[in-house]
Amino acid sequence: MSHSSEHTIVIFDGVCTLCNSAVDFLIRHDRTERLVFGSFQSAEGQHVLQKFGLTEPPDTIYVVHDERLYKESDAVMLLSGFLQPWYLRVAGMCGRVVPRGIRDLLYRWVARNRYRWFGKKESCRLPTPEERKRFL
Repeated sequence: MSHSSEHTIVIFDGVCTLCNSAVDFLIRHDRTERLVFGSFQSAEGQHVLQKFGLTEPPDTIYVVHDERLYKESDAVMLLSGFLQPWYLRVAGMCGRVVPRGIRDLLYRWVARNRYRWFGKKESCRLPTPEERKRFL
């Protein structure tokens, strides 16, 4: 599926339970439907990452917005700007008062432990028929 530059692409770990829950949350709260999703494991997700010279399996969420690649806490902060209702955006903006180095340190700690704490699926998340237009 082709998506225009007005969309923001979210590349996530399709077998990570935490990541899939985050995608479900983003789909529910991105009422403008500007976010589109692809898993690291999909050919489409790999193609997006290769455009930025990334070939190793990532240990972070990646967001492509306005032809720029964001990762770790910067990606999370960017995604919060798409959320409705307004207080979810405000909560995300509050995270910006924490220096990036500290935010990323916390992000990497959760990322390293995500399978142990939240679990891992045998296969990638499949979108429902209604969600299909939101996936690469």
